[in-house]
Amino acid sequence: MPARSVAVVTLGCTRNEVDSEELAGRLAAEGWTLVDDAAQADVAVVNTCGFVEQAKKDSIDALLEANDLKRTGRTQKVVAVGCMAERYGEQLAAELPEADAVLGFDSYADMSGHLRRVLAGERPASHVPRDRRSLLPLAPAARGAAGAGVALPGHQQAARQEPGTPLADVTPPTGPRVVRARLDGRPWAPLKIASGCDRRCAFCAIPMFRGAFVSRRPEEILAEARWLGEQGVREVFLVSENTTSYGKDLGDLRLVDRLLPELAATPGIERVRVSYLQPAEVRPDLLDAMASTPGIAPYFDISFQHASGPLLRRMRRFGDRVSFLGLLDDVRRRLPEAGVRTNVIVGFPGETEDDLAELTAFLEAARLDVVGVFGYSDEDGTEAEGYDGKLDEATIASRVAAVSALVEELTAQRAEERVGTVVEVLVEGVEDPDDPRLVGRAGQQGPDVDGVTYLEDEHGGMPSLRPGELVQARVVASEGVDLVAVPLVGTVDRV
Repeated sequence: MPARSVAVVTLGCTRNEVDSEELAGRLAAEGWTLVDDAAQADVAVVNTCGFVEQAKKDSIDALLEANDLKRTGRTQKVVAVGCMAERYGEQLAAELPEADAVLGFDSYADMSGHLRRVLAGERPASHVPRDRRSLLPLAPAARGAAGAGVALPGHQQAARQEPGTPLADVTPPTGPRVVRARLDGRPWAPLKIASGCDRRCAFCAIPMFRGAFVSRRPEEILAEARWLGEQGVREVFLVSENTTSYGKDLGDLRLVDRLLPELAATPGIERVRVSYLQPAEVRPDLLDAMASTPGIAPYFDISFQHASGPLLRRMRRFGDRVSFLGLLDDVRRRLPEAGVRTNVIVGFPGETEDDLAELTAFLEAARLDVVGVFGYSDEDGTEAEGYDGKLDEATIASRVAAVSALVEELTAQRAEERVGTVVEVLVEGVEDPDDPRLVGRAGQQGPDVDGVTYLEDEHGGMPSLRPGELVQARVVASEGVDLVAVPLVGTVDRV
């Protein structure tokens, strides 16, 4: 077959980024040329997000933009994959005929074949959605053998191909194989440790289209971490739908505690960041492991969602303002300098003024570094979609604006509290060529959605540092949630 080119366009979260890089690795192994610009590709594969209304809109816009390239660029075909394609399948195909194919997760193993058939003029049957929770046993311990035939994007399942198949030789024939291609040159990379979720939060549709919770085995995670280290990655960002559940289907909930030191000792990897902790599942042992293991970022991404006990029960969650503040105290007793981020939902059905006051009281006391504020919207198929007590859009928008303004003030104050402290910064590069500043992230700052740290020398100039270098720096100022820091002499960790 003649060489064909493909661009993978990624929407949504870091979990989707892992899936895109695995897809890219599969395609590269089967002879496809990977290009960054969709206008220069024969096929544009759009990895969609189906989480909330705005993300779905962004995904549709990206598909339409890619379709426009058929008139102005090299692009011949546009294919939708990812969460929105998995979640809506046939409906998306019917409402968006601009997409030449809508493929679900089960298509990933033969993505090359699907794309070649699409280029040949075929229009494959669109994905038929189903509740992916039904594909695996209800009991987590029974999922190991049963999961062999279930598609789990980002789990490197293609690494088990038999010798002689195209994917078998993507890495050396001895030892674990990694089917992944880096799509950017960043010095950090997400690393998927699990997929799916067993929780039944009333507002969330993710378990329906991502399926039941499945942990990756430690040896697979460590093999991929070693590969990332060989690619120049200095920080791995552990991602899943629920990291605090890791290991429960492998018979050991403390497995992550032992995995962290091994990851931190991986050649080339200097920092490991943990994401998405469920407050009701955070164990003291996990906090101990995160706080005491050298190389683990002092970063706690805890999904509180609200702070009113009664409203959280209505959300099918646990906790309240007092227990959440107690958890934060437990974190800070171990790591006083810890960074903490969370998301909250405002305007959930039945939310009263008292509930809202409980949330704002929590935010004022919690000293959080970053808070994502989301207004509630109905999600297809969720329990909350059928709830009474819905608030009108104007009320939700007003509450979101008020909480967002409060959060902006509080997180700026939290950043200001860090002035005078020493932080470890991973240098990422120069931001804005028109007004160049060297930018990186302190250990307390997660990628993409949190603040950044601007690095300056003692005279306000730009230090001579390269992306991927780790440096100890003293915080000298704050700009909103962002920090400004001066590297300490002799602390640069050269790559």
